[in-house]
Amino acid sequence: MAQKRITARIAGRVQMVMFRDFASRKARGLGLTGFVKNDADGSVKVVAEGDEDVLKQFIELLREGPLFAKVENIMVDWEEPTFEFTSFEIIY
Repeated sequence: MAQKRITARIAGRVQMVMFRDFASRKARGLGLTGFVKNDADGSVKVVAEGDEDVLKQFIELLREGPLFAKVENIMVDWEEPTFEFTSFEIIY
């Protein structure tokens, strides 16, 4: 399968609900690389690279989110991978 990169913005009740930890655990479990971080506007930003089909699975997991999250919107941009990441990290 083709390698791809996504940049996702997740809006809703997604900060202070363990969303970054959730996203990083799911991404690592799927073998993706990249990062997740909170943004000042209250959203969460995810950049991930990996197999296109696996990224699609990851996006569906992000739509669900952890138990106390309420995802209201997720915007995903698809790009060509840069292969700049070697792991998936939480940026604080």
